[in-house]
Amino acid sequence: MGHYRSNLRDLEFNLFEVLGLRELLGKAPFADLDEDTARSLLAEVDRLATGVLADSFSEGDRVAPVFDAKTGAVTMAGGIKKSFHAWMDSEFYRLFLDPGFGGQSAPSSLAWAVGELAMAANPSTYLMVTGPTFAQILWQIGTPEQKRFADLALERRWMATMVLTEADAGSDVGAGRTRAIEQRDGTWHIQGVKRFITGADHDLSENIFHLVLARPLGAGPGSRGLSMFLVPKYLVDLETGELGERNGVYVTNLEKKMGLTSSTTCELTFGAKHPAVGYLVGDVHEGIKQMFMVIEGARMTVGVKAAGTLSTGYLSARDFASERIQGPDLTRMGDATAPRVAIFRHPDVRRSLMTQKAYAEGLRALYLLAASYRDAARVAEQSGGRDDTAERLNELVLPLVKGFSSERAYALLGAESLQTLGGSGFLKDYPLEQYVRDSKIDTLYEGTTAIQGLDLFFRKIVRDQGGTWRQLAGLIRDFTDSGGADDPLRNERRLLGGALKDVSAMVDVMTGWTSAAADDPEEIYKAGLNTTRLLYALGELVIGWLLCRQADIALTRLAGDGLTSADHDFYTGKITAARFFAITVLPHLTAERITVEATTLDLMRTPDTAF
Repeated sequence: MGHYRSNLRDLEFNLFEVLGLRELLGKAPFADLDEDTARSLLAEVDRLATGVLADSFSEGDRVAPVFDAKTGAVTMAGGIKKSFHAWMDSEFYRLFLDPGFGGQSAPSSLAWAVGELAMAANPSTYLMVTGPTFAQILWQIGTPEQKRFADLALERRWMATMVLTEADAGSDVGAGRTRAIEQRDGTWHIQGVKRFITGADHDLSENIFHLVLARPLGAGPGSRGLSMFLVPKYLVDLETGELGERNGVYVTNLEKKMGLTSSTTCELTFGAKHPAVGYLVGDVHEGIKQMFMVIEGARMTVGVKAAGTLSTGYLSARDFASERIQGPDLTRMGDATAPRVAIFRHPDVRRSLMTQKAYAEGLRALYLLAASYRDAARVAEQSGGRDDTAERLNELVLPLVKGFSSERAYALLGAESLQTLGGSGFLKDYPLEQYVRDSKIDTLYEGTTAIQGLDLFFRKIVRDQGGTWRQLAGLIRDFTDSGGADDPLRNERRLLGGALKDVSAMVDVMTGWTSAAADDPEEIYKAGLNTTRLLYALGELVIGWLLCRQADIALTRLAGDGLTSADHDFYTGKITAARFFAITVLPHLTAERITVEATTLDLMRTPDTAF
């Protein structure tokens, strides 16, 4: 059996029982799909994920890509090539594409569920499959020539990269120094060095195109002075589709990482050997706006990867705990003659496993919630309207999907999942140690957790005057206020309501400091000291709400007839997870609120040398 353990049952529960996906299928814009087809599609992807995709997971970690410093070429391991081409041959990537660009009109929630299966099975390989979605961006906003390039890229399966980061301009993208020099023929020559570029070179496709942020000569400082350029590895004859000369963009270093080994992370140098020809995307200087079309999808990808990795880590730990015999039952701990039991029976192991289960299923529900808001927006677009609420809720939740999910998944994989295996978890015989190493990057790329916290508070809450936050809080409050005196979840609703008050108080006091900064600029520091804390707190609140909402549905299902024993166990697990999370996690938000309210400027006024 391979390393990957999927949870198809929970994916289908979220899609069809919680989010009501069946109500969207069979109607525009998803008229070509019905429930049976969607379920069959998920089953087929699950077969692929647990088979050929997962097969090269360990090989990709043990057999590093080979970098030729003279040519800049990178050669991948054989197993990675097999997994990559199996995924491309399946063409399931078309679920993420517009029907006008050769895609299948699938709901975002279904597409991201498919993405979880593939990503958790082999994240390094999946992260290299960027060509189709990046080509779609060119197809959407490019010039006629760039749209033709996009069509060729999709047809010929060219891969792609997003090129932002520089050595002295990491998260501060606006500090980038890569230059773009306009030529008489309308092309541009790109000059500079970028780093941390995923998939900048490999032998998985015949061509790679880079979407590069660079500053045209004479453009202003900061991020607003940046433009986005299409820079292919090989120049292309757009009439014939044939590859032409090698372009002047080369890999000049291959990073040696703690995880995701077979996802090539490269330094990319432009214009050192010969000109690196670029094409201004859309013939407009809107680089940051355009690049955020890439970044938002990338941040969603990170959150889905984190949730899927925690899920398979938890299931691996659960299976190990059910088979590992050690020690007597706690009720007979002093009896030397007592039979030894599976560690699954030990109370603290059960606490650990339920913690993992609650978060794994909660993080899955979180990214699917975000995707469902995108589905609602697409339905509105189909009828010629716009669902502003759904669009804003999606934007508000995205920092949680990326930042909160990545932090909780990484922490739990090490502190709980690997820990369940004891010393065995530290061995390469089991996949947990690789899960831990592969997942750490999730907290770092596409904006570190600190950046996600800043984005959540200053861009998604303050800039919106708290409007979307109040809408989300209203949805949670509607749930806490429902249920009668005999409601089985009355205690969970009460705890959730208390957590909502705590987070609301945190938002209010931080917003107050931000307003006060107009008179005393240092007041903004108090908010800045707590943006990550707010990210975590809001994440816990939303997860608690989603788990309780699932438990409410599970209680209804258990009251019905015709359940199999597996269904009964599944729904019981949903109720237990929600109750466990509400009792053991949500009360901590009161302490977080107290901490926020007690914030002073002492830390900011402490001399740097005191550190």
